[in-house]
Amino acid sequence: MSHCKTRIKICGLTREQDVDAAVAAGADAIGFVFYPPSPRYVAPARAAELARRIPPFVDVVGLFVNETPETVRAVCDAVPINVLQFHGDEPAAYCRQFSRPYLKAARVRAGLDLVEFARSFPDARGLLLDAFVEGYGGGGHVFDWTLIPPDLPGFLVLSGGLNAANVGDAVRRVRPVAVDVSSGVEIDGSSGKGIKDHDRIAAFVAAVRAADTAISEG
Repeated sequence: MSHCKTRIKICGLTREQDVDAAVAAGADAIGFVFYPPSPRYVAPARAAELARRIPPFVDVVGLFVNETPETVRAVCDAVPINVLQFHGDEPAAYCRQFSRPYLKAARVRAGLDLVEFARSFPDARGLLLDAFVEGYGGGGHVFDWTLIPPDLPGFLVLSGGLNAANVGDAVRRVRPVAVDVSSGVEIDGSSGKGIKDHDRIAAFVAAVRAADTAISEG
């Protein structure tokens, strides 16, 4: 089967210049975090301002963790979200009630039956695989990609500790339909959470595209 272009999502954006840099680099999707405990959280009104800078055919993704349905609907009313991304313990019935495409995140660890997990969300647009850590969000950690079964149903979005140095290997080995990065394109230091490094964004996108080319030519 021919290899399609790997989609790229840059997540956890909080500033206009970072949205512009991600779009300019060729990102296919921009992610906003609507999980208040996260240092990358943006209020809906702020996200709406940032989303106005995103051109057509670049998706706006909203990330939620165990949020009330009322809050999710209010955010969707305020922000032009194309895809919902659920990172908590939300069941399929919860995820599908918003009548929008959604991704369901799985926090990968040994013993988790990913095939059964995927089958529990048959109407998900894709399954997002992230590293298992205490709390929610991968925290910049890479998980063992060999834990991904080859017969995993549906579309696979790979996350967890990706950066320009390892994403090419990830694309070649895992062949995900998309990759998702946040901390891997941020400036260094604790103050950098939510503040993106534009050179790292460009390098990340370039590494994905180079891997796509290598697979297509291989």
